[in-house]
This record gives sequence, structure tokens and C-alpha cells, in this order.
Amino acid sequence: MQTPLPDTPTRHDQHGRYPRAETVEDFRHNLEAIQARIDAACARAGRDRGSVRLLPVSKTIDEAHIRLAYQAGCRLLGENKVQEAHHKWEAMQDLHDLQWSVIGHLQTNKAKLVARFASEFQALDSLRLAETLDRRLQLEGRSLDVYVQVNTSGEDSKFGLAPADVPAFLQALPQFGSLRVRGLMTLALFSAEAERVRRCFIELRQLRDRLRQQAPADITLDELSMGMSGDFEIAIEEGATVVRVGQAIFGARTVPDSHYWPG
Repeated sequence: MQTPLPDTPTRHDQHGRYPRAETVEDFRHNLEAIQARIDAACARAGRDRGSVRLLPVSKTIDEAHIRLAYQAGCRLLGENKVQEAHHKWEAMQDLHDLQWSVIGHLQTNKAKLVARFASEFQALDSLRLAETLDRRLQLEGRSLDVYVQVNTSGEDSKFGLAPADVPAFLQALPQFGSLRVRGLMTLALFSAEAERVRRCFIELRQLRDRLRQQAPADITLDELSMGMSGDFEIAIEEGATVVRVGQAIFGARTVPDSHYWPG
């Protein structure tokens, strides 16, 4: 950003080794630890702490543990697989203020589920999906906050638009009146080389800054969703407004990442 930042390392070496949170106090402790790391990253970057939102990611986590996280203060949870998220939403209807963010790739035939229950969708990457979501949302009488997913790592295994394709994509989105475009989302390289990870975040921020000059009037692009348990501090240093943190809050998952993320 404006001034040189310290050589913040990734924490990918802890991946799969976080202890499982089993009590409300465990969740409170983990959330406080993450908030402290967010505070420190904001201070290093000279940013207002209020400019970063924590999105706890509860993929693979069962209902009982999600209820503990709710008691610890979680009110918006991220899920990768829409069917899993929809099932959890149905099972926890008694938690009236618990909301759900779908952050994983979505097939068009599952768009009706997102339209039914999600409060935001962070993986919009095709006009066909935008059209289907818009139609389904109109049937539900709802609108939806969406983020455009961008593939900043260039990996074939990752979903998302190529950066060069994003300007034209944004120009086409105002026709879908039920979609409220809030910003961009990316998945960085999963690498212990912090500078390679940082470059993914820098590319998304710089793309957003360029697009702001030419985006349609009703698209503000205020939000950058980037960074997960192992690299969210670097993401904050490069402008993230939403960080998606799962294992550092809930503990290590029992299924491999390949079940939820491509590659």
C-alpha cells in the first residue's frame, strides 16, 4: 500500500492442525485471537479496524458446534457447498438472526437454493449464473448481495473470471436487478511463499481500483473478500474488507480441502 509493509508470513504451516473448538469458551477465545490478529494487521497497514469484517466459515461443521459458535457471537457464517448450507439453514430456523453467505462455486441448477435463503453470494463468475440467480430471486421476492469471483492466481484448478474479463462482465450486470454487486472476491495461491500470496491480493485491489473508474453507476465495488486462516493478515495489509476464516475458529476439518476447493 502507501508505505512498505513488514514481511508478514503466511500461517499455512498450521493448516489442518488447529485444535477443534468444543465449548462456547473455546469459540470466544478463538474469535478474540482472530480479532487481535485483525487489529494488528490493520495497525500495520494504517487502516481503520472497522473497515474489515470477519466472516467465520463453518463448512463441514455440524449443527451442535455451529450453535456453540452462535452462542459465542457468530451471526453470519460462510459455507462452500450450497446444499450443505441450505440443510443447516433449515435445521436452525430457530436462530432467527443467523445468516448465511455462500462462498463456493455454484452450478446454475443450485441457484434456486441460494435465492431461497442466502444473505450474500461471493462466487459470481458467469452471466448465465447471474441470469439464473436473478430470475430465481425475483420469484422469491428477494434481492442478494453478490461478489464477483476473480482468479488472480491463474491456476486452472480455481474458479473465477480472468482479471481481463471482469470489466465487460461488470458492464453486463445492471440488467439483473435482484443482484446487488458489492465487490470482488479471490482465492490466493496456497503457498508458504508470502510474496506470491501477496501478489494475488495486490492484483485484486489494483483491479478494483481501476474498475471503480468505469463501473456502472450502481456498482460501487466497496468490498474486497480475500484471505483465509493462513493468509488473512497479508490480505488485510493489501486492502481486504472481508476475511473468510474457518479452521482458526472452528478447528481442523476432518475432510480434505479437495472436497471443498478445486485442486
